[in-house]
Amino acid sequence: MQIERQAFFWLLVAVVFFLLVDQLKEILLPFVVGMGFAYGLSPIADRLEALGVPRLLASILLVGCLVIIFVLLIVFLGPLVIDQVRQFVEVLPGELQRLRGLIEVWARDHLSQTLPQADQSVAQAFDWISSNSDTVAGWLAASLWTQGRALLAVASLLLISPLVAFYLLVDWKRMLGALDHALPREHASTLREMGQDINAAVGAFVRGQGTVCVVLAVFYALGLWLSGLNYGILIGVATGIMAFVPFLGWIVGTITATTLALIQFWPQSVPVIMVVSVFLAGQALDAGFLSPKIVGPKIGLHPVWLIFALFAFSYLFGLVGTLVAVPMAAAVGVMVRYAVRAYRSSSVYTGEDPTGVIKSD
Repeated sequence: MQIERQAFFWLLVAVVFFLLVDQLKEILLPFVVGMGFAYGLSPIADRLEALGVPRLLASILLVGCLVIIFVLLIVFLGPLVIDQVRQFVEVLPGELQRLRGLIEVWARDHLSQTLPQADQSVAQAFDWISSNSDTVAGWLAASLWTQGRALLAVASLLLISPLVAFYLLVDWKRMLGALDHALPREHASTLREMGQDINAAVGAFVRGQGTVCVVLAVFYALGLWLSGLNYGILIGVATGIMAFVPFLGWIVGTITATTLALIQFWPQSVPVIMVVSVFLAGQALDAGFLSPKIVGPKIGLHPVWLIFALFAFSYLFGLVGTLVAVPMAAAVGVMVRYAVRAYRSSSVYTGEDPTGVIKSD
């Protein structure tokens, strides 16, 4: 009876929590970002505090450095990325027409005997894309503006997120202590162990993969820029960011960059090979050095589970869900392992009653 009451209580807490998140998801972005920064900076603040730096001063220094880095990125990289996005949008119709011509010629030369209507099918497909591109672009722009509220989101990130990060960083240990005192006494030790495992999984992946993303973004942007690919910096940075989900960034970036390289350089093959080589080298760097050395081999997060979590949380909670998908995937993965362990030690699995007698059919 006690177990049923506890299960009902925590189920009710979880339902109320997710309902609140669903209702408040439009305003949660700066708070979630601030919490993420506080979580990432907390170990550094702990080390500074161990060296004799007051917690308040350490928090001011860390958040101040974070704001300075963010401002420098906006000042130096922002205009460059925005300019490449603008150029890409302007030349997209012409590039689509050029791609259409290349594919029609290839289809006519290679598929005309086996598929006589191949070039006409390609033409019809591109006619549909051209006729609907304005509608799709307008819908995307309206959706981003309506749901994201771009100006408000940027302002809140610049103003509110650093404040949230600062206050949470100052009170981090106090909050953890209060949470520990709130744990049910009967299961406190198990919950502490679970919390430590969740922290290890989330920390190893988020901090490690975040570092990997920065390195890969610089590598891809520099490599594509040196190869002469138009919008190489934009594609490289986007590929690095998407690398937060293993293999997703590399696959999307490779397909996008190779397609643009074919449009830009064809029939020259050397520049296309250079672009593909950048992504092959980036994948080798990630798999052979960055991920094993920085992230670690045993974080317990399968790529398929990460991709599913990303889609699921994005669908349920929008942009906020996208940001918390990976940490939540790590936490859920740890909790599932604990649930499986509890199941295997229960009478449901072993076939024993509470007195230890094995039940017989």
